[in-house]
Amino acid sequence: MTVLSIAYAALFYAATAILVVGVALKIRSYAGTPAPLLIPTTPAPTTTGGVALRLTREVVFFESLFKGNKWTWLFGWMFHAALLLVLLRHVRYFQQPVWDVIVFIQPYGTYAGFAMVAGLGGLWARRFLVDRVRYISTPSDHLHLALLIAIGLSGLSMRFVKPTDIVAVKTFMLGLMRLDIQPLPTDPLLLLHLALVALLMIVFPISKLLHAPGLFFSPTRNQADTPREARHLAPWAAALDK
Repeated sequence: MTVLSIAYAALFYAATAILVVGVALKIRSYAGTPAPLLIPTTPAPTTTGGVALRLTREVVFFESLFKGNKWTWLFGWMFHAALLLVLLRHVRYFQQPVWDVIVFIQPYGTYAGFAMVAGLGGLWARRFLVDRVRYISTPSDHLHLALLIAIGLSGLSMRFVKPTDIVAVKTFMLGLMRLDIQPLPTDPLLLLHLALVALLMIVFPISKLLHAPGLFFSPTRNQADTPREARHLAPWAAALDK
């Protein structure tokens, strides 16, 4: 066991703890934020089933983004769909034996990396080319996109330019899960890729990247449009209404 392997193991243990605790605290904050007003974005569903269907369309198809801007929707949906395939492809590093569905995804996940980088490139380009977007873009917005693109490019480089020992990488990852640290290959591209992934895990809970859970707690999306069917009273107003 080398010092490098121990260092990366400690890095990933810390990054995982920060990611899990940070996301959990953020979700707790979302859940505890009061929504005293009935403010669904209309036209909105009037039933619980309709709300669930609306949220599903938002999560899967980015419906409101599609209505707002087709180019942003194209690049955003391309990135997220490709990212899902890439993440599923990487599940094999944490399984033994590997599920059949993960084996089936492998070739699609490989080339989805190109779509992921292309989608990120489009999203980054709009922050330079669209005046109103450039005006509201902050340094962190650019750094987050640069980090994601660097992760994608370093991963593609290991696949198509300078392959690494994926068997040893899988042994290392399985060892982390079993609290049994194994030697990690010293390929520079691999070390860079893993360091960038760990950095993403660390900054994720405190960045704008954590927007997915917020969708489910957004009153404009998770409320039914029932002002005529039922009287909506905020908790503070209910006490006064008695």
